Amino acid sequence: MNIGRNSRQVARFARAVAGIGFAVGMLAGAVHAGEVNVGYFGNVAIKGYDTVAYFTDGKAEKGSQEFAYDWLGATWYFVNAEHRKLFATSPISYAPQYGGFCADGVSDGNGHAQVNIEPTTWQIIDGKLYLAAGAEFVSPPLSRANGDKNWPRIRAQLLAQ
Repeated sequence: MNIGRNSRQVARFARAVAGIGFAVGMLAGAVHAGEVNVGYFGNVAIKGYDTVAYFTDGKAEKGSQEFAYDWLGATWYFVNAEHRKLFATSPISYAPQYGGFCADGVSDGNGHAQVNIEPTTWQIIDGKLYLAAGAEFVSPPLSRANGDKNWPRIRAQLLAQ
């Protein structure tokens, strides 16, 4: 009787260890992208939002797999072929700053990369797109000087993982 109970405990323990391994693997995958924030699942940049739409339509719009484009090891989605073409022609002009990681996190005193962004919280400042993790930017105006200073170090840490 104890043998059955012990084997169930061993099985539960094995499932727990496997679950922890899966979670760690998913986190490593998100951070491993380095150049571009692809979140925790898949390889889609900025949660599938169309980065061109922020500039051309003035709003956050979910893109479609139908209009996908690969750049810097990530897949970017767009709402139409025109947006995809604009991005393909000049991705630096449309890509979010700091690889699409939370601009507040990159620019704060600790300088960290917040993976779980909220693509509907955004700002365009001097023609550059910044995304945040929360419902609003924590400390407007965004400290771009700090972010620009912190990003090379944070980027190097992400690429090293």
